[in-house]
Amino acid sequence: MKPTQSDPTVQPVPASVVETVDAADTTLSNPCWAVLALGANLGNRLETLQGAVDALGDTPGLRVKAVSPVYETAPWGVEPGTQPSYLNAVALVKTTLPPSSLLERAHAVEEAFHRVREERWGARTIDVDIVAYADVVSEDPVLTLPHPRAHQRVFVLAPWHDVDPEAQLPGHGPVADLLAALGHEGVTPRADLELRLPE
Repeated sequence: MKPTQSDPTVQPVPASVVETVDAADTTLSNPCWAVLALGANLGNRLETLQGAVDALGDTPGLRVKAVSPVYETAPWGVEPGTQPSYLNAVALVKTTLPPSSLLERAHAVEEAFHRVREERWGARTIDVDIVAYADVVSEDPVLTLPHPRAHQRVFVLAPWHDVDPEAQLPGHGPVADLLAALGHEGVTPRADLELRLPE
């Protein structure tokens, strides 16, 4: 008797998936460093940032190795006073996930905290951006690496420099130099707030 529905576990694997897995082989046996920028300006901002850090820490193939101090920042790209200020931080992670899977996980974390993408630079409960992944430089429109505006954003560079003073942004040079050129205008350290590493 012929089955009415084929068993999905015996379907041929698409060639594109095989290529992706093969390309990730070196990553799987050799974890890479990645830098993630976190930002929130709606709801309980600190609680949401901590929840995002914890969710990243629960991701198979990913370990959060460092979390920066918290900064308060005026919203980017909008008229002053039209949005609440942001809390921003940076997480350094070591991961065996390829960049595309790390992006999927970042989006899943955003969705878990009800991130809505209705307008560019709109207010959001949480933003999880991949700033850099190892030394990868990619013009892929789905995931441009490093982040195309990271070198202009003090709210990314300042917390990143705090946790890794020797950091380099691929294609742009030392984070310390980029930060020195921009200054710290518009970002305020929040020493009264702290994010914890996942347990």
